[in-house]
Amino acid sequence: MLPSSRTAEDWERSLRRIASIFTCLLIVLPIQSERSHTGDTDRLRDLPRFVLWAWERPEDLRFINPQNTAVAFLANTIQLRGDTVVVRPRLQSLRAPDQAHLVAVVRIEAEPNAALSRRQIEQTAAAIAKAASLPRVMAAQLDFDATRSQRDFYRALLVDLRRRLGSAVPISITALASWCIGDDWISSLPINEAVPMLFRMGAGRNEVVGLLTSGRDFRVPVCQGSLGVSTDERWASLPSGRRLYVFNDHSWTQRSESAFLREVLPLR
Repeated sequence: MLPSSRTAEDWERSLRRIASIFTCLLIVLPIQSERSHTGDTDRLRDLPRFVLWAWERPEDLRFINPQNTAVAFLANTIQLRGDTVVVRPRLQSLRAPDQAHLVAVVRIEAEPNAALSRRQIEQTAAAIAKAASLPRVMAAQLDFDATRSQRDFYRALLVDLRRRLGSAVPISITALASWCIGDDWISSLPINEAVPMLFRMGAGRNEVVGLLTSGRDFRVPVCQGSLGVSTDERWASLPSGRRLYVFNDHSWTQRSESAFLREVLPLR
């Protein structure tokens, strides 16, 4: 759902930069002695209603107000090749206020020859659980363009992940808008939130626009609490009362965040 900008050559260059991983992680997440669990089975209620996606580029978000803005940062990209699982950690620096709420995003990419085996389910779930255990992370978000043939794998992965995380750590997924309208296969997934992606929609855009601008809502309840939008695709109106995840093709600045907020808040 979210754009993937890496090529095979990019991966090779990233490997040569592996020595910088630990430095970047120290910048991303200052170490704390322990994680704090509230015991709340739906800790997403503590997540601000405005969330900036911080993708694979250097991001300095120290300007945000942690009271009303959170950060969902790309923590890992997982590639499924044959029966192997390749975990690529974030290599770009990320800075955020100490009080900021953080969501660890894991992008999953399955190559055509991916076995989607039980072994891959377990290794992928373990990698996501590890990302969710990073200091100051309050939730995990999965970004996987699952095709129909990959849905059983995705469901099994989410069941395994929920077992590892327990009920205290929320699980969010990005969702094709079609999953939230008529192709309802996600209602029974063990997740707290599905984020309908309202950008790069392609052929289904007109149906989604018609649905939302007419005042109707997504049919699947788990899709009714949030929306995923982009700074480069404008909407005439948006449903109110939703958590808004925002993607930017460029690194965020205080000016770009303020400009987007001025534009989108009147729509809600």
